[in-house]
Amino acid sequence: MASIFTKIINREIPGHIVAEDDKHIAILDVNPNAKGHTLCIPKKEVNKLFDLSEVEYIALMSFSRKVAISLEKVVDCKRIGVSVIGLEVPHVHVHLIPLTTMEDARFISKKSLTEAEFKELASQINAAL
Repeated sequence: MASIFTKIINREIPGHIVAEDDKHIAILDVNPNAKGHTLCIPKKEVNKLFDLSEVEYIALMSFSRKVAISLEKVVDCKRIGVSVIGLEVPHVHVHLIPLTTMEDARFISKKSLTEAEFKELASQINAAL
């Protein structure tokens, strides 16, 4: 069965897309740790990060870097944190989390954004690419 990310990639369900190329997509996390929390996802559905080939892994990290640089231009933060956990959705994804404190990286405290705020933020990050 297709993951929720594959459904977003295939445009079967909506997602706030901030960047996309032929092999990757970046979307805003719908349950963010901080404003701008973004997920970078390979379009190829693979369960675990280290199951990607070396070429696929490097390409995902390169894509994530580009998105992180744009994200940092748009969201006020001290730095962009990176996390790969993969327990909630069995499809590789890199979390890019704008950090101002260590608490932002703990996946405990969540931020709420309106649909309009998600759309505007996605547009701003995309424009900064």
